[in-house]
Amino acid sequence: MKLSIEQLDLGGRRVFLRADLNVPLDGDAVTDDTRLTGVIPTIEYALGKGAAVVLASHLGRPKGTPSPEYSLRPVAERLGALLGRPIALAPDCVGEETEARARALQPGEILLLENLRFHAEEEANDDGFARQLAALADCYVNDAFAAAHRAHASIEAITHHLKPAAAGLLMRRELEALTRILESPERPVVAILGGAKVSDKLALVEHLLERVDAILIGGGMAFTFLRAMGHDVGRSLVEADRLDTARGVLESARRRGVQLVLPVDAVVAAGVDSSEGRAVGIREIPDTQMGLDIGPLTIDRFAVALRRARTVVWNGPMGVFEKTPFAAGTLALARAVAEGAAFSVVGGGDTVAAVSRAGVAERIGYISTAGGAFLEFLEGRTLPGVAALTEAA
Repeated sequence: MKLSIEQLDLGGRRVFLRADLNVPLDGDAVTDDTRLTGVIPTIEYALGKGAAVVLASHLGRPKGTPSPEYSLRPVAERLGALLGRPIALAPDCVGEETEARARALQPGEILLLENLRFHAEEEANDDGFARQLAALADCYVNDAFAAAHRAHASIEAITHHLKPAAAGLLMRRELEALTRILESPERPVVAILGGAKVSDKLALVEHLLERVDAILIGGGMAFTFLRAMGHDVGRSLVEADRLDTARGVLESARRRGVQLVLPVDAVVAAGVDSSEGRAVGIREIPDTQMGLDIGPLTIDRFAVALRRARTVVWNGPMGVFEKTPFAAGTLALARAVAEGAAFSVVGGGDTVAAVSRAGVAERIGYISTAGGAFLEFLEGRTLPGVAALTEAA
């Protein structure tokens, strides 16, 4: 169990709060403030306990040099509006002026550092750069689970110089939800996996086979498994170099008694830009067509498995859901997850977007803000940002 911000004495202290404020921008406008609202409870908690907050994040990929289009200024303005208080933006994340401004902070004040990735030392996990960051505060809190799989200076190296290192409220909830489904889930446990490629999810599938009762596989990755079983899937996406791997997964699932459920029908079309698709059985996919969504029989089949579940984890859409003709499968699955009695955890940008689009986000047990970190945690990997946190007494 990692130390939480709630276990820190914050009165009169400066908290270095590493957040994930990597939001999409259209010019100077934040187009999705989900990540900003996610960190607000931790900021308000720290301020309410009498701390000053030194807030830090990356934005985009400026390649280690200052770049105006990657400035956090629009973030400071939008976050300040959400919080109802001004947020000052430092001219840099290190340096004499930034240090002076951090030292001058009074309880209840927030200083947002400029983009950490304006310095190449951030992604290099440079110890000297981490020391400079550590000099800005008295204790460290990480609320950026979405970046916890990165061994970067503000995530890992800083914790060697700024202790204690605690989890923020969002980080704590992420860890509790993911640990619950991996270590102490209520059974049956059903995993739903989608997305384009088997290769992207191979480690995840293999790890989940040891922990779940059923895996429902949709999206492009399903066609590699179907081809491995001998089905002709037309022009559907198939990773030919992963067919033996897919056969190995199928055999491992059979040996372990894990139900691996694949589509029995698909919505097919000539390509992703087609204006409509039609549902056909898996054995009836024309040579000139490709599968772009799961079909209605598969939706029903998956829904039956979900009704029996008591724990559900979902990553990856069931088709090209950003295209209206091929969205029905993913949206129907989102509704089926929401309607079930299971504790559900959903992660990954596309999957979270689908749950929101289906209008059922408030009925999901936990929605993870992370993509890569979500997958790596489920794969059983050690995340540098989590490992770096202080163990609770």
